[in-house]
Amino acid sequence: MQSINPATGKVERTFPTLSEAELQDRIERAHQAFLRFRKTSFGQRKQWLTNAAAVLEKEADRFARTVTLEMGKPIKAAKGEILKCATAFRYYAERGEALLEPEEIDTGVKSSGIRYYPLGPVLAIMPWNFPFWQTVRFAAPALAAGNVALLKHAPSVPQCALLLEELFRDAGFPADVFQTLLTDTDQAGKVIADFRVKAVTLTGSERAGSQVASQAGEHLKRVVLELGGSDPFIVMPSADLGAAVRTAVEARLINCGQSCIAAKRFIVHESSADEFERLFVELMRSFKVGDPTDENTQMGPLAAKHILDNLERQVRETVRMGARVLTGGNRLAGPGFYFEPTVLADVPLDSPAYREELFGPVAVLFRVKDFDAAIELANDTTFGLGASIWTTDPAEQSRFIDEIESGMAFVNALVASDPRLPFGGIKNSGFGRELGVYGMREFVNAKTFVVK
Repeated sequence: MQSINPATGKVERTFPTLSEAELQDRIERAHQAFLRFRKTSFGQRKQWLTNAAAVLEKEADRFARTVTLEMGKPIKAAKGEILKCATAFRYYAERGEALLEPEEIDTGVKSSGIRYYPLGPVLAIMPWNFPFWQTVRFAAPALAAGNVALLKHAPSVPQCALLLEELFRDAGFPADVFQTLLTDTDQAGKVIADFRVKAVTLTGSERAGSQVASQAGEHLKRVVLELGGSDPFIVMPSADLGAAVRTAVEARLINCGQSCIAAKRFIVHESSADEFERLFVELMRSFKVGDPTDENTQMGPLAAKHILDNLERQVRETVRMGARVLTGGNRLAGPGFYFEPTVLADVPLDSPAYREELFGPVAVLFRVKDFDAAIELANDTTFGLGASIWTTDPAEQSRFIDEIESGMAFVNALVASDPRLPFGGIKNSGFGRELGVYGMREFVNAKTFVVK
């Protein structure tokens, strides 16, 4: 595996992948670790979770530098990601036991209800775009519940993957409760098939999700999929236009647009469209793009050359089919994988920018005549992850929450993940939930008991 700096395009370090024998040894160690770890008290697990939060807070700068080096996230955003992970550990340390509290259900017998038990080793196939957060939002609840974790991280972030293993070790978790597997895709399939591995979770592309779901189904394994998104951002006449524009730009350019819940399609009522477009384009142009290690940089490079190449293809093909470029539209000259903040309008329905996920700093603007047209356009996608609307009309707010086809609906707010709330989508954006009580219960056995 190669660790390539996306700001320069240069290889920083290389790492060998595990041999078949080494992989089998790791799985067996995870299995044996689970037999011991499942017997630990929640009080003990709470202490380890709290320790992990403290390690992240103490080492935030060091961990953030590695995130920036491997995937190009601006250093301030990388540090924010690390500190957010600490909040997740603390949340499950404080709330985890209550979320799995046994439930008594009156059925007319002496006692009956539900108790929750861990499943065993869980394979987590994680992406590069939030290399710490994506992993922690799975691992914190899974380990709090008594499971153990095997991490197969994206091949472009091996240093982050190894730091995560170090994090859990330094927090005091028992040996082999969290292991990083430097493996290729074929080896991941073997891990899913192994009888000692009880479940799998993946955050990634539709293609990867389909493959993993098929493998998990073949071997009757529980699976959670958090896949792509093409989130709509609707602006209605009653909206605070200034706040909507500022949030729209942040929502599109966060993480250089490389986020499944980044707003990608901006659907604006025709009465506000001209002013929204003017302000939106102006602010997109003003974003400082550059060296991600510079504290003043607002947007860094895309994470890899193939991501840059695909985004450029999508934009060029969409423009060839008739779309207008309001700003940007090109990769930046020089070393690294940089692309200009870009805004497209008049996008044809059958173009890549309409039908495909744009994983980069490219926004698509649409104008609609009324609320019904906005909802219809917002739902005209194979994805269904998050959605945002900007309106002060209570009726529109309620209808939006009811009618939008997504796993998450945000009103007058940026779509974001929060340890207290379930996170996930519908349609081609996947199934299952992370975070909150639902995320906590994805990888447990909800055992019914009856005592007469």
